[in-house]
Amino acid sequence: MCSIFGFVNYGNKVNGRQLKELVRALSIEAEARGKDASGIAYVKNGELVIYKKAEPAHKMKFYFPWDTKILTGHTRMTTQGSPKHNFNNHPFLGKTKDGYFALCHNGVICNDHLLEEYEQLPKSFIETDSYVAVKLLEKYGSLNFQSMR
Repeated sequence: MCSIFGFVNYGNKVNGRQLKELVRALSIEAEARGKDASGIAYVKNGELVIYKKAEPAHKMKFYFPWDTKILTGHTRMTTQGSPKHNFNNHPFLGKTKDGYFALCHNGVICNDHLLEEYEQLPKSFIETDSYVAVKLLEKYGSLNFQSMR
């Protein structure tokens, strides 16, 4: 399986240098669950930024602004879709009427092809089973508890 990590710097209690060390430590610990690819997502100047590569976390140099308030990260163990094609790696970018979002998933969606067919989802070059969740959220047009359910 994969691993998801991250932080919320509520009230700016942690300085930027500490956040960089925290992300490095969390991502390396998360490698126990996947070394095929690593990535992070955060907001910079009001824009969602996703940085990912087909490398284990210990080889990654994650860059994000010192004043980042929230960050999510992912280390991947491949189940479907080659990690060498970076578009297959997490986090995935999606868009609803509410704006852009980043999705990280831990697990296997065994019925992704059935869901795509049943829900009449658009075809994609992304081969990862987790990407069906992005397509479903985009189809239902909103990012809330009901659409996620």
